[in-house]
Amino acid sequence: MRPNNCRAASPDAAVFPEARRGAATLPYISEGTEPAFPPKFGEVFAPFVELAGSCRHLIGAEAGSFWVGDRRYTIPRFTFLGPPTAVPQKRIGLFALIHGDEPAGAYALLKLLQTLADQPALAAGYDLICYPVCNPTGHEDATRHNRAGRDLNREFWRGSGQPEVIILERELATQGFDGIVALHADDASDGLYGYAHGRVLNENLLVPALRASERVLPRNCGCVIDGFRAADGIIGDCFTGVLAPPPAQKPRPFEIIFETPARALLEEQVAAAAIALETILTEYRGFIAYAADL
Repeated sequence: MRPNNCRAASPDAAVFPEARRGAATLPYISEGTEPAFPPKFGEVFAPFVELAGSCRHLIGAEAGSFWVGDRRYTIPRFTFLGPPTAVPQKRIGLFALIHGDEPAGAYALLKLLQTLADQPALAAGYDLICYPVCNPTGHEDATRHNRAGRDLNREFWRGSGQPEVIILERELATQGFDGIVALHADDASDGLYGYAHGRVLNENLLVPALRASERVLPRNCGCVIDGFRAADGIIGDCFTGVLAPPPAQKPRPFEIIFETPARALLEEQVAAAAIALETILTEYRGFIAYAADL
């Protein structure tokens, strides 16, 4: 099933040259100009396409696609081009549905983009590159893993042959992100928490994001979360193979994993994650301004 205005969201390379970035064909990964949308995929994807058709700041593209049997699956990319400022635009990658049974992140990205479409000044100084469906087969099957049975969030930068990981690694390597936020939901947690990867900047962005999101859902203040030692909902360590920038990228972008409690109401998870994203953007803008004055 393909939304009627799908073509309206396709990028014009002359207007949006980054849409063609990293376009080299990889084995069993299709780079066709006509994305493929399985029925369940369209439920999440169609609102993004509709928004891109009506918002001049938002442009849709295909990060890549791949075949499973006789079906082609697409990983879409939607870029919100914020109003320019006196400093170069900061490029922030926002990722959701890395686990196929965690839809709240995708809808949080949509909610954020809808807010920005009405108030584009909130994105001033940013190019926000959004990947709402990173695991299309897992989403279609409502499973954490992809159809090959692999947890994609343990596969990055480990020589994975999974096509989703190959596509996303290419994006991570070529888009030049200044920051990365991955949205997840944890069915074993009763509250919000996040991974700061042991870096001060990450923690300084995550702390206010958690505080702001507590207007909607409580924070998980356990001393152990997801098997790691935690303090006030913040974990410094992390699993190997999670979605992350290339190991050799310098300077390192900020990296945050924001987790909502999966057993909470979907609309509450969406609201909390959207608030967290807005807060991170606001706080990072303040950090940029402070650094410019040093």
